[in-house]
Amino acid sequence: MLDLRPTCERCEAALPPASTDARICSYECTFCATCAEGPLAGRCPNCGGDLQVRPTRAT
Repeated sequence: MLDLRPTCERCEAALPPASTDARICSYECTFCATCAEGPLAGRCPNCGGDLQVRPTRAT
């Protein structure tokens, strides 16, 4: 099961389980869409992997 981290690792924006703005890498590093698609250019700064839309989870 994915570890749905509650905030962006870069800017601390809230990313609740139902958020469609969360992006993750294969290691589950978590970023908001603004950071992922802007300054990070779709790459995880921790592992270099690509960032994808995180699946949502009903609360």
